[in-house]
Amino acid sequence: MKIIHICIALLAGFFAVYSAHSATLPGIPEFIDEMVARHRFDRGEMEKVFARAQHLPDVIELISRPATIKPWLEYRAAFVNRRRIQLGLEFWNKHRETLERAEKKYGVPQDIIVAVIGVETLYGRNAGNFLVLDALTTLAFDYPRRAPFFRSELENYLLLARDQQFDLLAIRGSYAGAMGIPQFMPSSYRNYAVDFNANRATDLLREEADAIGSVANYLQGYGWINGEPVAVRAQIAGELPDAASKMPRSLAEWTAAGVVPDADFAQEKPARLLDFTVESGKEFWLAFGNFEVITRYNNSDFYAMSVFQLAVELKAARGAGDSK
Repeated sequence: MKIIHICIALLAGFFAVYSAHSATLPGIPEFIDEMVARHRFDRGEMEKVFARAQHLPDVIELISRPATIKPWLEYRAAFVNRRRIQLGLEFWNKHRETLERAEKKYGVPQDIIVAVIGVETLYGRNAGNFLVLDALTTLAFDYPRRAPFFRSELENYLLLARDQQFDLLAIRGSYAGAMGIPQFMPSSYRNYAVDFNANRATDLLREEADAIGSVANYLQGYGWINGEPVAVRAQIAGELPDAASKMPRSLAEWTAAGVVPDADFAQEKPARLLDFTVESGKEFWLAFGNFEVITRYNNSDFYAMSVFQLAVELKAARGAGDSK
């Protein structure tokens, strides 16, 4: 059995600055019991881990006020902008062959892969500064609304650390415990991360090729269909359908209700009607199955639309560059 190695001596000074330890949070002793019984972790090692895990009130505050509470235009501007497009083009050019290979293998367009990584971490530049152990421990035992989810992710993090020989007290990520260039949660890392550069290591923390392949594998795994649309602008002819009518309908049904897409697609395709507040009022979109796949990365229409619109801008900018 592999044992998790913890660099306690090297990190002792660092952790001395913290005052709020997590060890006293209700549920941790029982969780350790489960990890020992279910996965044969060493009890002494687990007790050392959680004796040094920190309770982070900032994590609770951040997850309680997500970015999607911002107005759409403010949210969009943070992700669809000149800097992200320029850096995205550089990332695309640097990894052109890898992206082509990922698209061919998984059926996910290169622009979508680049856009996801761009929105998530600015192409690896902003991967997060929270210790993953601290973030997940805080959320698993002090965020009742989603405690079962984060408890499962904490379990997956322990298993991932054992498999990958991570130092549990050193890996940093987002306030929600997402890690690496593509910001995978531990369960996604275990289920969808791939060794895409064939160096016998699956490393989403440092290896951009692995991040590219893993994002494509993730989206394919959640149902991405090659060649299918993501979203299309729509015009409202007549009275705006009420909120209850925004459940998925076929394009034929939407057209009959006065919602007309700006491009032609097969009339049987199901779609949701979305609206976004812009300077001129409301902007309407029909979102297809591949849009819903993007929301599996982050369950937010703002997020998925930002990824889609960044991908459109990246593709257009790259096409303009190729044509010169």
